[in-house]
Amino acid sequence: MDTPAKGNFGRHRKIMPFEPGSIDDLREQARTKAASLNQHVLGYGAQAEAEWAAAGIAAPDMPAMRAYRLDRIRAELRRRGYAGALLYDPVNIRYATDSTNMQLWVAHNPTRHCFVATDGPVVLFDYFSCEHLSDHSGIVDDVRPAVSWMYLYSGELTDMKVERWAQGIADVVREHGGGNRRIAVDHLDHQGVDALARLGISVGNGEAVMENARLIKSPDEILCMRRSIVACEAAMAEMEAALHPGISENELWAELHRGNIARGGEWIETRLLSSGPRTNPWFQECSSHVIKAGDLVAFDTDLIGPYGFCADLSRTWLCGEGKPTDEQRELYRIAADQIAQNTALLKPGMGFRELVEHAAVPPPDCFPTRYGVLFHGVGLADEYPTLPHASDWTADTPDGVFEPGMVVCVESYIGRLGGHEGVKIEEQILITETGYEQLSSYPLDEHLLGG
Repeated sequence: MDTPAKGNFGRHRKIMPFEPGSIDDLREQARTKAASLNQHVLGYGAQAEAEWAAAGIAAPDMPAMRAYRLDRIRAELRRRGYAGALLYDPVNIRYATDSTNMQLWVAHNPTRHCFVATDGPVVLFDYFSCEHLSDHSGIVDDVRPAVSWMYLYSGELTDMKVERWAQGIADVVREHGGGNRRIAVDHLDHQGVDALARLGISVGNGEAVMENARLIKSPDEILCMRRSIVACEAAMAEMEAALHPGISENELWAELHRGNIARGGEWIETRLLSSGPRTNPWFQECSSHVIKAGDLVAFDTDLIGPYGFCADLSRTWLCGEGKPTDEQRELYRIAADQIAQNTALLKPGMGFRELVEHAAVPPPDCFPTRYGVLFHGVGLADEYPTLPHASDWTADTPDGVFEPGMVVCVESYIGRLGGHEGVKIEEQILITETGYEQLSSYPLDEHLLGG
């Protein structure tokens, strides 16, 4: 854990009038102080570090990981003929710069973006007075104030402000595009696309660039993901310990949030926890419903943990000390068997469609309530590819091939159509050179397995 740099700041600093010319020095001192106290510099704390040490997971080489990611982005940009990528999605910005700033807020308030030049610098357009938030990364070359033309800031003057924004982007493209005025953009409203076009800049699919860049994880990224999963599963254990008859779904779900945040995690993307009759059909959001003895409790973590990595695991537990019903055990057996069979199919070189055509599927009375996908990619969030059941494959479902370094989640939901309860299980799997490795390790419910 880094020690914050000492400077002229602190509770005992004497307040003095500004001297002529001193404001720039004070700004720089403030930036240096804030950068030294950034959450990414301070680390994840004693609890998380102790759990990672106990699990035998080494610390990742963060500079190497950041350089790897930037190389992946630029290789994809060159392959597709772009001068650079303009990124708004906070997950993409995290991948490119390993910096964060109000991640959920900027996801729906476009006030932060970055430009990754194919052959040139990384320019981060950050929120007002936030220059210090990327100083730790070592790969952000320039920080400029973001111009946000969302209605919250521009009102009826949006048309005017979007022109100023576009000019700033055009300046960067002109400075560092080498004459190429074609850029990839992940998320952008039509006003922005039109304003850039008026300045001679064409926009292509930035999501395609970033999803392909993020597809293959480096060894350091896998270390980060392992650590995130350890943190997630530790929080799951705390949640399971809190499960007792009379607790509400919301109260139980809060335990996962608490455990994630305590270990330096960031957020949870959904509210997928339900109990008893609310487990069938799936996709009920967590509620004030009180969990009773004998209820099944099913959840999907969808958790963005330490290092910004997703731990996407699902489990179903039996509430209380009683015995499960035969129906509960049968549903659980079907789900566990489907996960085991489909995981065993994974290997490098296998085609996406080939995989789903050989995959185990729910029985006929559970098939109508099936989960929407059998497999999906995962990294900093859910990622490409998403593989449906073979019967749901259409002409516009993309095919591909599994490669070492990809990470996927294997999904199962089993509930009978019109039935009382259902079971959700999901595992996180690394594709290796010779097959696969299961990264998730939280035990299945022994009562429901009926061993």
